[in-house]
Amino acid sequence: MSVLHAAIMAPFLFAAFVPVIRKRFKMIHTGWFVLIVPVVLFGLLLTYLPVVRETTAGVSTLPWMPSLGINFTVYMDGLALLFALMITGIGALVVLYSIYYLDPEQEAIHRFYLYLLLFMGAMLGIVLSDNMIVLYTFWELTSISSFLLIAFWYERDRSRYGALKSMLITVLGGFAMLAGFVLLHSLTDTWSIRETISLLGNISDHPLFLLAMILVLIGAFTKSAQFPFHIWLPDAMEAPTPVSAYLHSATMVKAGLYLVARFSPIFAGQVEWFWIVSLGGIITMCYGSIMAVRQTDLKALLAYSTVSQLGLIMSLLGAGSAAVHMGMGEESLLYAGATTAAIFHLINHATFKGALFMVAGIVDHETGTRDMRKLGGILTMMPITFTMACISGFSMAGIPPFNGYLSKEMFLEAMMELTHADFFSLQMWGVLFPILAFLGSVFTFVYCMIFIFKTFGGRYQPDKLDGKPHDPAWGMLLPPAILALLVIVLGFVPNVLSNSLIEPAMRAILPGIVPASGHFDVHISFWHGFTPALWMTIGVIVLGTLLYKLLPRWKGIYNRYPARLTLNHLYDSVLHYSERLSKGFTLRYMSGSVHHYLVYIFVFLIGLIGVGLLRAQGISLNTEGSAPITIYEAVLLIMLVGAAVAVPFARQRLIAVIMTGAVGYIVTMFFVLFRAPDLALTQMIVETVSVVLFLLCFYHMPELRREVSTKRSRWLNGVIAVGVGVVMTFVALAASGSSPFESISGYFVKNSHDLGGGDNVVNVILVDFRGFDTFLEITVLGIAALGIYAMIQLQMKVRDTGARVLYVKPKIEPAPSVPVGRTRKEAQTISKNMNLFKSNDVILATGTKVIVFVILTFALYLFFAGHNNPGGGFIGGLMAASALVLLALAFNVELARRVIPIDYRDLIATGLGIAYMTGIGSFLFGVPFLSHTFAYVELPLLGKTELATAMIFDLGVFLTVVGVTMTIILQIGEDR
Repeated sequence: MSVLHAAIMAPFLFAAFVPVIRKRFKMIHTGWFVLIVPVVLFGLLLTYLPVVRETTAGVSTLPWMPSLGINFTVYMDGLALLFALMITGIGALVVLYSIYYLDPEQEAIHRFYLYLLLFMGAMLGIVLSDNMIVLYTFWELTSISSFLLIAFWYERDRSRYGALKSMLITVLGGFAMLAGFVLLHSLTDTWSIRETISLLGNISDHPLFLLAMILVLIGAFTKSAQFPFHIWLPDAMEAPTPVSAYLHSATMVKAGLYLVARFSPIFAGQVEWFWIVSLGGIITMCYGSIMAVRQTDLKALLAYSTVSQLGLIMSLLGAGSAAVHMGMGEESLLYAGATTAAIFHLINHATFKGALFMVAGIVDHETGTRDMRKLGGILTMMPITFTMACISGFSMAGIPPFNGYLSKEMFLEAMMELTHADFFSLQMWGVLFPILAFLGSVFTFVYCMIFIFKTFGGRYQPDKLDGKPHDPAWGMLLPPAILALLVIVLGFVPNVLSNSLIEPAMRAILPGIVPASGHFDVHISFWHGFTPALWMTIGVIVLGTLLYKLLPRWKGIYNRYPARLTLNHLYDSVLHYSERLSKGFTLRYMSGSVHHYLVYIFVFLIGLIGVGLLRAQGISLNTEGSAPITIYEAVLLIMLVGAAVAVPFARQRLIAVIMTGAVGYIVTMFFVLFRAPDLALTQMIVETVSVVLFLLCFYHMPELRREVSTKRSRWLNGVIAVGVGVVMTFVALAASGSSPFESISGYFVKNSHDLGGGDNVVNVILVDFRGFDTFLEITVLGIAALGIYAMIQLQMKVRDTGARVLYVKPKIEPAPSVPVGRTRKEAQTISKNMNLFKSNDVILATGTKVIVFVILTFALYLFFAGHNNPGGGFIGGLMAASALVLLALAFNVELARRVIPIDYRDLIATGLGIAYMTGIGSFLFGVPFLSHTFAYVELPLLGKTELATAMIFDLGVFLTVVGVTMTIILQIGEDR
């Protein structure tokens, strides 16, 4: 595993320990421990600065799914380093800020930092990944983690609304981006971004190339809140301020910009790319700045200002793509200046916008409000905060001598340069760019003045505030102060970044037009003479000041725009009517009748498989090579049919359960006759546990009664039953007939010992050859067990009139103590509302005391011997669980808990954790996920012994199966 792989995985791994840190070190704010991660990563990434100045820092690959061309490939170039430094640098400041912003006594800070680290790792994965599928995986992880962060205060309606809106829009955009990646793969047969760039000449004229471009841009536009997909960003401001400062200034919203920059070598130079990116960006800039002026909430104003600034950067990336169209030469370098401006403003925006969000958080923290109508006159009370607001706000407004002024000048110059172009119809429409740029800049100036002077100037209104404001503690002031200092430093000495970050990033975005020297000449000057851009800046300041002074006279125009014509109203309407439509459709078939659901399932089964069988070839009864049917098999078959037929005619549930169990046990006997001990053991234990589970469930159900059905209904049932039987008969015939594919069973038998290190082919398949299937299966089992636990613990009122228990209580007194293996909620419920099941069979209780140890010993034997003999983690786990179930039945559930005082949900987590770590551990040795190895070593007393990593994975399976089985059995077995 390379350093870059470790850098990506570090936040994820540390996130797993955050709840433990919070629990173990309650006296120390968890943020101090979390702060170590971004600080260390930032320092590590700084070491790449001298490397990327000369060339790409190298590529490192961890195999993931090599047969599909999907590998965890990372590489570092100027663009990746720029974003990675912003992610970790701003991340460190945000974590420090949050330590003083969030009260550990009132907030679930362990959840906050866990989500924040997940987001940080996902963002690093996006900017460092070369494989499109890996990039998409991290892309959606940012959507999920941002959803959790925005909904951190989930008890608030607006927080849930904003989180849902952001996830719906960005995830749908991610799906579009994935479709674009799939199209690019179909054109190039590679998932690698670098390889796709090298194959550009072969695909740029393909009809699907344009569609792939548009789909990728939809993903970028949704993530970077470009018009008309911007509507999620203002509502995301319901998140805590540290989240807004991190996600919405330097990271998540920049992911779309990164995507456009990263794929510019592939799509730049196309006329469609130029117009969509540049025009979409400049429209977004104008719209965002105009909408920011009408806001009265500090964070809402900053949200629309972020939309505007992102549009500005996006338009510059689009304008810079014209350089690719011009090819090599001096003229192309004129348009490459737009890319320089985009990169520089990207950095500047992270500094001044991060500081402004933190200033807004400080004002909210100290005054109790973000409403500018209640603020004002706090300049003298919060002088340090006001100073930082002025520095950052003036920079965003484009006022010298701050860094925002320099990049704004470069932006205006780039827009003016487009008026001189004679391609892409710019000779006719190019004048739109400087006009819209000037308009957006004027409103940008206005909302910056509003933020500064409406908040800190004017009349003090103490009656509308929670208390007297003052500057906060140094810990909350330090992060925005550092960013404000950077605003000043980059304004006076901008070229400190020219060759270290900006030029390497330009080479990554525009690799096809790098000058013969191998480097772009990047030099940022404070004074360019009396250029059109300078006159535009003067005009912006003059007109912006005039509009700000006259704001009360013309701001009312916003109220004249009908709310029903807004994009937010369109989103709400689409969501509302979609929910109504889906609910109406669902209620038509979700009748509450299990019979109806079975009809749907079986009819679909008949239709789907039936059509497939009609198209299939080779359906025949092939008995060649089959052994003759013995008398034992014939007897078992008759018994099996008899038991199965008896089930629907049973008049009592107990009889139905016994007959169902009999069917399973007879199948077990078939496996014994067919010399399949692994299957026989598994079937026997699964059937035993299932019968117990059925009995526990039926205990809560009403007596079995005959349903009165019409003749038509009986005919329908008969037709469906016959149809399913016929279809499954043909499936069996198709399976026994000739197959167009070569059987893979021979491969497993031949290579089980040599490649898997085991002679038990079944177990080697489960933990090695098809280990990923087992990995997902135990994950699903864990989720199912926790779902059952949650449903029981919710204590929801049951609507089924046949339910035996109807327990609802608004409030429960705290339990005096919490037994091991229970939560306080469980202890509260059980202490008042549980009747313990207890067997009165003395012989069973006495025999169980011995039998339990025999079964547990046999379970351990199955686990350790399973790689070479019948057994394994799955069957061993089931056997161990059956011993504990027997203990619970012979005595009671509470005794079973006291004998092994553990929380079985923790056992599930431990088992899954071991399985996951075994899979991830493969990366340390540069092999695909969940690869295994084995070796023979000499051990004391044991002699020559085989040690296989598959046993570690099997241990995870063992623990998960025990945890899942006992969680379900114990929860259902407690009659509340």
